[in-house]
Amino acid sequence: MEPSLTGLRVLREIAERGSFTAAATELGYPQSAVSRQVAALERATGVRLFERGPGGVTLTAPGLALLRHAAVALDAPAAADRELKGLAAERSLVRLGAFPSAGTLVVPRTVAALRRSQPGIRVTTREGSTPALVRALRARTLDLAVLALRPPYRPLDDQAPPLECETLLETELLLAVAAEGPLGDRAVVDVAELAGQEWIAGSANPAEPARGVWPGLPGRPRVTRTARDWLTKLHLVAAGNGVTTVPPGPAGAVPPGVRLVKVGGGQAERRRVVLARLPGPRPRALAQVAEALHREAARIAG
Repeated sequence: MEPSLTGLRVLREIAERGSFTAAATELGYPQSAVSRQVAALERATGVRLFERGPGGVTLTAPGLALLRHAAVALDAPAAADRELKGLAAERSLVRLGAFPSAGTLVVPRTVAALRRSQPGIRVTTREGSTPALVRALRARTLDLAVLALRPPYRPLDDQAPPLECETLLETELLLAVAAEGPLGDRAVVDVAELAGQEWIAGSANPAEPARGVWPGLPGRPRVTRTARDWLTKLHLVAAGNGVTTVPPGPAGAVPPGVRLVKVGGGQAERRRVVLARLPGPRPRALAQVAEALHREAARIAG
């Protein structure tokens, strides 16, 4: 078996992006070239590497096994280049992913704390949806991911081995309203009052088409504004342009003119913030970053 580095790079990109098309776009290749590289890999290995389904492609068990070795092979040339050039070893690198609203509080606080207490650790961060971050963990382009889950807290994916998850926070979904608006003087809003509200939702996303709208709202919600960024949504709320839900994270970073209220009259919308990683030995740097995330989460819950 002699897979090429190009083929392994394509394998990892497809695993992370979830489709041949997205991988081709990211790599700057024609899609036909990506398909040829996959075909060559499958001929070289003698096994099927991907399962194709309506939601994209996922790795088979042999594909996951090859991916583990691909990560080592793809990272080795850069390490060898540094050693041959006599460059000093890099600080311990930890690649951290997070759902968008985690970037408003727990992640920046953690990174700042580590810069003060652990200067030997370099943390890189990126945002993404839960499916994208889970794929990145499987592709080994992320080491840790902060994810928000809702009941019934199912496994993050159906691949083996299962990802390991540690709970950072247990919270409730809240409603963001304009402080000077008709709901601004309320501590609790009944769910029945939400039906006629104007909603500020996330941008169109097949996985989360109504992100920002209260879950289970009867009828079709009136979505009058969309915004990708959570702080943009909250500033729209402050200006009286509608209401939106607030997941774990931004609750401690709301701008002036916004009040966070609870929603009553129905089942509480619980949310769990977890730290996910691949199972296996945990390098010291990963353990220190995980400990720092737990400390900051405890302060926020505090």
